[in-house]
Amino acid sequence: MPTRALPTAASLARAGCLALLTSALAGPTAAQSTTRQWQYAAGEGGRGCQLTMVEVPLAQPGPGEIQVRIHATSLNGRDRYMLLGNCRPAGPEGQVALSDGAGEVIAVGPGATRFAIGDRVVSTYFAEGFIDGRRPQGAMDYLRGTPNTGMLSEIVVDDEDGFVKVPDYMTYEEAATLPIAAVTAYNALFKYGGMLPNDYVLLEGTGGVSSFGLLFTVAAGGKAIITSSSDEKLARARRYGAFGTVNYRTNQDWEDEVVELTGGLGVQHVIDVGGEDTRLKALEALGNGGHMALIGGLTGFGGAIPVQAIFGKDATISAYHTGSRADFEEMNLFLEGHRIHPVIDRVFQFQHSDDAFDFFENGDFMGKVVIAM
Repeated sequence: MPTRALPTAASLARAGCLALLTSALAGPTAAQSTTRQWQYAAGEGGRGCQLTMVEVPLAQPGPGEIQVRIHATSLNGRDRYMLLGNCRPAGPEGQVALSDGAGEVIAVGPGATRFAIGDRVVSTYFAEGFIDGRRPQGAMDYLRGTPNTGMLSEIVVDDEDGFVKVPDYMTYEEAATLPIAAVTAYNALFKYGGMLPNDYVLLEGTGGVSSFGLLFTVAAGGKAIITSSSDEKLARARRYGAFGTVNYRTNQDWEDEVVELTGGLGVQHVIDVGGEDTRLKALEALGNGGHMALIGGLTGFGGAIPVQAIFGKDATISAYHTGSRADFEEMNLFLEGHRIHPVIDRVFQFQHSDDAFDFFENGDFMGKVVIAM
């Protein structure tokens, strides 16, 4: 990357701006030799993991890398499972938490050309491991937040191919919600589902993926039907444009109510985040020729898939991990065209990241939970 011309000492002195020259020569992080980050660290007795803040040496970008000052991150369903696994000891080689993060480029390594200092960027889930097309072999080794390093750090250094530009109209907090939940919902509806205007879409719950599914469905002219155990959340969903809502706690046969809302036809799309306990009911609500995206396992990843029922409805089933960088960039065009603002329930500050984890695990929220730096 060509070196940017710096103002001369004489010109700055004449303008009374010698301090500006010192800052320009020093670079944005010269005075900072360490960075704080939250890591998954081995728990007491080596059992499970715990969230720990550590201060580590600040890395400089190498060839093809960029240095990003993170302004916001967000939590996803996978993050609740990380504390149950096996973690390395905390320290410079420790495992940084969270997959989603947005920030500002503050340094650019040799040969990096996709971004310039000052650009606003947001991470991709697979980092540089999945750019376009079919997911390549070995791409799972690049997943941010384990096994690859995460984003819950004041400053991160990584390959420039693992970032995309933030939509111009979005805040950092909004952009930080996009990498997993938004791309997953977008691909479920449009890449794999081929959603059309007036299609009925069943969304389970009001978490991140389902909330984005609601926003995308409404923007594309579809009819979103959303389930929840909370009448308050269902009322919020209607304010966001939901066509129909169903309380699955007060109606154990909620799939019948969903079908009734479609005039007996069934839905054309299901984004199944519930897993084992919801899959069969959701399939009952699916209409002929419909599409179901298997996304999550809030109630478990087991259970049978009734092949005969799928054949009987000429249905298609998709299972996938989020998407590529190209999918992300395509989705951003859709976001910008419709000026969609993500649903953010609560924003925590960086020093209270452990509280954000507790709230995400035990709290009652809709949409996304964000941590701001």
